Amino acid sequence: MVEWDIRKLQILRTLRERGTVTATAEALRMTPSAVSQQLTNLAKQVGVPLLEARGRRVRLTDAARLVLRHAEAVFEQLERADAELAAYTRGEVGEVRVGAFSTAVPALVVPAVRALRAAHPGVVVRVREAEAAEAYELLAAGEVDLALSLAAQAPAEGDPRFTRVPLLTDPLDIALPKGHDLATTTPLRLADLAAEDWIFGGSGPWSDITRGACETAGFSPRQGHSAAGWTAILAMVEAGMGVALVPRMAAVPRGGVVMRELGEERPVRHVMAAVRRGGEDSPAVGRVLGALRGAAGGQSGKVAYAGAQALRTS
Repeated sequence: MVEWDIRKLQILRTLRERGTVTATAEALRMTPSAVSQQLTNLAKQVGVPLLEARGRRVRLTDAARLVLRHAEAVFEQLERADAELAAYTRGEVGEVRVGAFSTAVPALVVPAVRALRAAHPGVVVRVREAEAAEAYELLAAGEVDLALSLAAQAPAEGDPRFTRVPLLTDPLDIALPKGHDLATTTPLRLADLAAEDWIFGGSGPWSDITRGACETAGFSPRQGHSAAGWTAILAMVEAGMGVALVPRMAAVPRGGVVMRELGEERPVRHVMAAVRRGGEDSPAVGRVLGALRGAAGGQSGKVAYAGAQALRTS
């Protein structure tokens, strides 16, 4: 098989366009002798004459025109490759795999994907839901390019494998059944709920967060029911089965649930992104991080939601 030389094909193409060796040399900033030598070498490589003398000029043979007909498809594909590569280096195209814990998907990842579709449609995000700690395992294994997690479940800040990017401080609010005696208490303190039945998971991050927040407030929460999903937790709160701490970005409005902000003592959780060390230099990853920061800014701007509105109208 012939070893095709793109540079020599470009010279042959320019000769077809310019008509003479001298004009070709001027266009390509070469000497005429260098042009002639390159074309002679190309003819040897392909094994057929490419030029024939016509007085003081040369003309392309039928074989040369056949070669160029096929070369045009190559040149077109290389132009496309150049354009796509330029877009890639600008972060306009690329695929980024994101591992994110459940509440981060609708609150942060989905808004970020929508923003990217509008501003940078060539950047494709592939989402994989994963528990906070699992997201880092996937990141370390190379199965995702970016992980969304909670700071409490993140590796140490000095871990040389990752670059951590703080995104959001998410306040924890109290979910109370509508009509609860404390639904209109102002200000509401976590300690005011020490005698209540609490709803949270039997183990895992949210159990630790709830227990830790209550213990900081001076009491150990009495677990009335165990649930891990926010739909189930809020449904039980609505039914008057207990109260729950709910992160603001996870709350879904329910008519029978009142969401109350705690005072200055309110607990928070810190949401962060992480990439493998050096991965932040990828333009596409940078686009996704920027979109996530924008979505986090939108979450931070929330000062109330439908549950709090229910309090004002009740």
